[in-house]
Formats: sequence, C-alpha cells, structure tokens
Amino acid sequence: MIRMTAARSPLSPADRPQLGLRERKKIKTREAIRTATYGLIQEQGYDATTVEQIADRAEVSPSTVFRYFPTKEDIVLTDAYDPVMAAELAARPGDEPWPVSLRHVLRKAIGVGIGEEPEVTRLRTRLMAEVPAVRSRMLESMSATGRLLAHAIAERTGLDPDGLEVRVLSMSLVAGLMEVSQYWAEHGHEADLADLVDRALDVMQHGLPPAGKA
Repeated sequence: MIRMTAARSPLSPADRPQLGLRERKKIKTREAIRTATYGLIQEQGYDATTVEQIADRAEVSPSTVFRYFPTKEDIVLTDAYDPVMAAELAARPGDEPWPVSLRHVLRKAIGVGIGEEPEVTRLRTRLMAEVPAVRSRMLESMSATGRLLAHAIAERTGLDPDGLEVRVLSMSLVAGLMEVSQYWAEHGHEADLADLVDRALDVMQHGLPPAGKA
C-alpha cells in the first residue's frame, strides 16, 4: 500500500489572491473565444468552423485567438479538470486509502464539467470521438496532464514524480479518463459519467472482471 503524507489545507476564498484588471481581461477574452467556438461548432460543425469566424464572433483578431490557443483543437480541449484534480488531491486526508482518494478526485473533476458546462462537456467528448484532429491533439496534451498529476501524487506519497511507478500510475489515470470520455460519447452520453469513472478505476485496481460481468 502506498503511504500517504498529511494533506495541506486548501486556501479559502478569502485567502486567495485577487486577480488584477489585466488578468481578469485575459480570462474574459479566453472565455469569449471558447464560447464563440462552441457556438459555431454547434451551428455548423467542427470542420466548417474557422479561426477567422471564431475571432469575428469573439470580437478579437485571429492573432489574439492564436495567442491564447495555439490550435483550434486546443480551444475545444481546454477545461478545468487539471487544476481541480491537483487541488483536490492535495486536500484529501493524509490517512485516506489511496483508491478512495483517487475516486473522490476524479469524480470531483468530472463533476466540474458536468455541473458547470454540461452541454460543452458533451460536445467536447463527442468531438474527441468523432474528429481525428481533436483526438490526436488530446493524445499530445496527455503528457502535460500526466506530469501535473504525477507531481500531485508525489506530494501525497513522498515518491519521486519522475520515478517509473508514479509516471505509470499518472499516465494510466489520464489515459483511462480519455477512454471513459470517448466511451461515454460513443454511447450517446446515456450512462452516468461518474459511474463510468468508477468502473475504470475498478479495472485499474482489481483487473478485468469475469466474462459476462462487465
């Protein structure tokens, strides 16, 4: 069993630094670009949506779009999961069993998307399943998410974030989440996403179920 160190207390809203005007403007511009992109894709499809159209609807220049998002695929894939996973993992009780912490953290991250942006979450996962360019970019971005998760895991366990075991675990979790999202989209978003996450974690923890039990 992996030994876990004591968790840090997350900052309360009053303790968090207030954003300046410049940072607030950046966030507003970033959200305007995302909103424009999702709206256009819902209206006319992914391939028909151009960066020029996105810029026009968001009332920014195409160069501004590229300054915030290197590719159109990055606009689609940007979400709040990564910081949520890291913060939640750091805040779990130090004596909590590792599988319990993981289930809580992943359910929390999924809940952010479903609770705050349900339609966007469904659209994003559908594009991952249907658009090769989006899926390919997602695979490229997995390494960054894996590194962030590896450092969070290392803080909780005292292990080396660059150690093989931590890297394997963190990338397995990231890849598992990607497959869960794709499976959810391929099946019409009918299942409860948190339940699918639990099934994926069962496989990682216990291996494959007996034939006919899945």
